[in-house]
Amino acid sequence: MATPQQTTSTVGHPGDQHLEAGFPAFRTDTYATQLVWLAIAFGGLYYLMSKIALPKVAEVLENRRERIAADLDAAAKAKQESEAAATAYEEAIASARAKAGALAKETQDRLAAESAEERKRLEAELAAKLDAAERTIAERKAQAMTNVRGIASDAASAIVERLTGRPADQKAIDTALTNAKV
Repeated sequence: MATPQQTTSTVGHPGDQHLEAGFPAFRTDTYATQLVWLAIAFGGLYYLMSKIALPKVAEVLENRRERIAADLDAAAKAKQESEAAATAYEEAIASARAKAGALAKETQDRLAAESAEERKRLEAELAAKLDAAERTIAERKAQAMTNVRGIASDAASAIVERLTGRPADQKAIDTALTNAKV
């Protein structure tokens, strides 16, 4: 087997002699063109930044600032509204408590008046029943007293007959009962 031969070529490129001289940024023969391209690149970059990028950034920042201010204003308004609602709520509660207290007082007074009227009516009813009961007692007592004379007369007559063995004199018993006030 045959071994391939390696050949070296000395054919160069036209810019190869400059490459061997050192770092391009430090080469003095290209300073002028480097400065021109630096100025062109910087100018282009400055133009792009000042006309396109920075206005968009400024617009975004301004929009954000306006949104934050609007949000702060909305938050302040919401806070005022919530404070007003809380105040109105407290006033409504105080008013409701006052109304409830007045209603409770009115109800208590009305119930006390009704209770007093009912008590007076019951007292009058009880007084009428008591008077009727006292009259009934007095009538029954009077009726019983009329029966007591007859019972006393019969009892005295039976006692005399039992003790003496003869019938008693009814006139003498009536006279004795009249003197005894029976």
